Amino acid sequence: MTDARLRHGRVSLALSFLVQGVAFALLVTRIPAIQDRYGISDGLLPVFLAAVPVLAGVASVATEKVVARVRPGVVLRWAQPVVLLALLGVGAGSRVWQVAVALGVFGLAVGALDASMNMMGVSLQRAYGRSIMLGFHAAYSLGGIVGASTAWAGAHWDLSLLVSYLPAVLLLLPAALVGSRWYAEGKDPAEASSGPGAEVAVPFTLLLPLCLVMAFAYIGDSTVSNWSAKYLQDVLGSSEQLATVPYNVYMVTTLLGRAVGDLGVRRFGAVAVVRGGSVLAAAGFAVVAVAPGAWWGMLGFTMLGFGLCVIVPQTFAAAGRMFPGASDVAVARLNVFNYVGFLVGSPLVGALGDAWSYRGAMVVPMVLVLATLVYARSFGSESARYGGGHERARAADVG
Repeated sequence: MTDARLRHGRVSLALSFLVQGVAFALLVTRIPAIQDRYGISDGLLPVFLAAVPVLAGVASVATEKVVARVRPGVVLRWAQPVVLLALLGVGAGSRVWQVAVALGVFGLAVGALDASMNMMGVSLQRAYGRSIMLGFHAAYSLGGIVGASTAWAGAHWDLSLLVSYLPAVLLLLPAALVGSRWYAEGKDPAEASSGPGAEVAVPFTLLLPLCLVMAFAYIGDSTVSNWSAKYLQDVLGSSEQLATVPYNVYMVTTLLGRAVGDLGVRRFGAVAVVRGGSVLAAAGFAVVAVAPGAWWGMLGFTMLGFGLCVIVPQTFAAAGRMFPGASDVAVARLNVFNYVGFLVGSPLVGALGDAWSYRGAMVVPMVLVLATLVYARSFGSESARYGGGHERARAADVG
């Protein structure tokens, strides 16, 4: 594979991460509008919302089997258009069963898309021989900011869901399809040594520490996504307008942290970066929990963005290093715990907040994120900048 092909593959994959960030943000930030459009009751809404990550987890497991027959790039090439069309379906329907079908398709396609994107990211990082994984997730964060801003504009101008979603889909769908022509992957070490189709075991006991870290990180992330506005307004006494700011600040700091995170991994190693991110995120939750006012709460959420942003990309990268001959399988299984954390995080904080206090509830994700320190060695040796020497010896630095 030529250096130019790897560079083109890197850009095209970053575009896919960005498109996915836009699509997901357009969905989750318009949930109140979706509920109003279809007359979904407050009691039924959690069922609809939970169905998406559950189906995504099922699809992620299925993707593990599919990529044994076709490459992840093929899965991604077709899953991304389905995600965008399902998003359009959410905005175009008029009956509850129609939005249920659209959300179901969205969930299944997102699971396949998330798994295949990260499989390809791990593969390209292996070919580069140095950390580039955080850059892909930075593109996702940028897409999230674009999508959330687009959704805000739609809500501000009182546009229908279909009118809000249609321009984004018309722009992103052809861009994703054209970009998919340049998808590229690094050679799988299992194929290099044993030929195509070689099977390498992925013991769950070895993968479990990374699965727990993934779940802990997404519990923290979903806490910010779902509770930051309510916490600032109800607990810290901010205005309604100021309460909308923490999530935007969180997304911006996530983007900034991921944009420079790869440099940190190359300089200090993955273990040090993950440890630093965990400590900073835990400190952010602590500041939020004891904040005397809204601006201290803002500081805590800002710290959370810089801390949490490095953990998920490095967890996928660590799975690729741990199982260099079966990275696709490891990534697909690890990706399921993305959705586990998403499902657990918001209800957990809500239940604790109602039963105890929302300040006390913030201690739980703080402790879970801090527990990442226990598993930090799973991210590689202290001196690792990418992976083991057997990988770096074959790697090509393509700039």
